[in-house]
Amino acid sequence: MKRYLLTILAAYLAIGAVAQSDRVWLSSTVRTIYETPAANTGLNSVIVAENTAGQQIFYRANSSTVTWQRYSALGGGYAEDVTYTAVGDGSLSINASTDDMGYIITDGGVQYCFWVVNYANHYYDVRAIAVESSDCDRIFLHVDNPAGDIAYYSITGRRIVLDRGIELTYNTLEYNEETVAYDQVPVTETFESLGATISAPVPLCDTQLTLSPDRFAGAWGFGEEVATDTFITQAVQARTKAVQTPREADNEQPLEAELGGSAPCEITFTAAVTDAAIYHRWEISTDAEFGESIYTDDRLEFTYTFTEEGTAYVRLTANNAAATCEYIGDTYTVTIGSSSLECPNAFSPGTSEGVNDEWKVSYRSIISFDCHIFNRWGHELARLTDPSQGWDGRNGGKIVGPGVYYYVIKARGSDGKEYNLSGDINVIGSRRDNTTPATTE
Repeated sequence: MKRYLLTILAAYLAIGAVAQSDRVWLSSTVRTIYETPAANTGLNSVIVAENTAGQQIFYRANSSTVTWQRYSALGGGYAEDVTYTAVGDGSLSINASTDDMGYIITDGGVQYCFWVVNYANHYYDVRAIAVESSDCDRIFLHVDNPAGDIAYYSITGRRIVLDRGIELTYNTLEYNEETVAYDQVPVTETFESLGATISAPVPLCDTQLTLSPDRFAGAWGFGEEVATDTFITQAVQARTKAVQTPREADNEQPLEAELGGSAPCEITFTAAVTDAAIYHRWEISTDAEFGESIYTDDRLEFTYTFTEEGTAYVRLTANNAAATCEYIGDTYTVTIGSSSLECPNAFSPGTSEGVNDEWKVSYRSIISFDCHIFNRWGHELARLTDPSQGWDGRNGGKIVGPGVYYYVIKARGSDGKEYNLSGDINVIGSRRDNTTPATTE
């Protein structure tokens, strides 16, 4: 038997696929759909006929030496001879079986193999569907009249399921990156066949679910769409994002962190939730397991300023009204570095624009800052209240002359460190503003 099967396959591969309309067909009174199976099935075609009862199968012969066999699910090794009738123009015919059946025609030593499905054995007759149950991920539907597998068999007896292309359509919600919101969209789930219960991803909005006839019934114009009552969703989903407010101070010491860095760090957290997410809450915690929260917010968008050294964790939780479905979002990790504050002792205002022409501290994670700059007689020349600010060497709009000046700083870091600093500022090589009188220091 094994040698016989190999011979059939070799012959098929040698001649390649032949257009089914040129070689084999059924009576003109029966509607048919031709399928092209995979080459490894050994079949030239699969023919789905609406009803083979009382019909004939025709074959156009190429030689005077023809044998015709048929086989069942056991494969071509168990094929049996069938008697055909010559009908003229080189055409031969046999009575079609009402069972699904495979056929092997040997024509002048060349094999032509095909399978005929009698669709009447698999009639689509679904008249109602109803929601059986649902959870937070899937919906389960009861089908009153299942539409089982339509199978055919290769030359070797391998079972292959023919896709019936049954479509379940309904609405759900899909996240829109541009609008940062969920939009209602139609979706389609396709089934090869239907059991008594089928399932699909649960809709994220209230919707009807509609089941369409299989592609064969659809092509032949029978079978009806059936729909559920309106399904009230309980499933919850959300999408979140975090956007840090940028700071571009050139004197702030960098700290590598996806979120966070140098304090004070302002981050806006935004969420979009699906229809059933009645309750939603943001949590900020220093515990990665969120055993205790340092801040909560029920708004979908809020802005929080991180001022303390260390790591904080932020996430959104959303629930439906019955608390049967819960969404826990991704955790954002915010890292705030320890503080640092360093003061330069010299600069050269007015000498070369953009090059050491402004006195600024170098800092990281300074959350309060108060700096006073004096001349040698104790006259205050400038006051800075943010570490990103600098002194341009001017007093009353005029550049001061070279000499020694003094700063006094009181500041506090994200780590609680208090800074009480004072020191000299050496103004080097400054030139006075030619448009204004010289200042007296």
